[in-house]
Amino acid sequence: MNDDGTVNRSALPAIFNPEDLNALEMALQIKDKSACPESGIGDRGSAIRDRGHITVITMGPPGAAKILRAALFRGADDAILITDQRCAASDTLATSYILSCAVKKIDYDIVLCGRQAIDGDTAQVGPQLAEKLGVTQITYVEELVELSDKTITVRRSIGNGWQQVRTRLPVLLTVTSEANQPRVAAAKKMMKYKNARSPSEVEREFRIQNTGDRIQNTEVSEEDVKELVEKKCGELEEKVLLIKQWDLDFIGADLTWCGRSGSPTKVHRIQSVVLAAKESKNIVPNDDGISSMVRELIEDKIIA
Repeated sequence: MNDDGTVNRSALPAIFNPEDLNALEMALQIKDKSACPESGIGDRGSAIRDRGHITVITMGPPGAAKILRAALFRGADDAILITDQRCAASDTLATSYILSCAVKKIDYDIVLCGRQAIDGDTAQVGPQLAEKLGVTQITYVEELVELSDKTITVRRSIGNGWQQVRTRLPVLLTVTSEANQPRVAAAKKMMKYKNARSPSEVEREFRIQNTGDRIQNTEVSEEDVKELVEKKCGELEEKVLLIKQWDLDFIGADLTWCGRSGSPTKVHRIQSVVLAAKESKNIVPNDDGISSMVRELIEDKIIA
């Protein structure tokens, strides 16, 4: 955490938010069944089949490109990284606004989000994004029942039960971890996209290669760096290996709604919580020790 209560994301490893993986899996299932209408879920028309294209968007520091590659490895068609220093300290309201500006720049029928992120646990970004896009939202989706050219039917969790909801497209869905089992990365796609890079990564790799990361090479001017990076990005784009990188200017965002100025949420106090086990028990690493441990767990009804 920073002193002002914001998260220092550059100090954290980039991981794929678990329920975002479920959202991606649902998108992949829709695409798979769109390509094979005879095995589909309901009546599909040609419009859905023609638009079986998945674009993954994330907002974060340059290192978030790693997550976009993971999405490409699983079957996404396109990846967009929104990275800009002016996005720093964005709460859910500012984040949803920035994402809405980006989503409006692409053609879409369905926007799929994870129910919530594992850091904030607010479950606010998806609904706020739907509001800013002006589309119907269905939250806590746990099953896609039917999809046609113009309508979608899903089952959503309501805690102690479920509802079946039908609405017209376009729509935004937030997906729970119960919706599916996310597929693993495909070896062929990993080989195809392992060299996919964002412009920030291209520039960083170039500087490391040519300056030793720390030693300033005075023979390479900033103009040379820019020209070489643009050339490399052009080559990647021709090979469909360029992870698109957008900033706030490109998506036409109003800066007053971004970052700290667009974030009414303020953290007034940070408390470090250390969880300590009340008691511990050493288990002998042999068959008898493991059998004894399992028997004790069953007796205590910790496992069934």
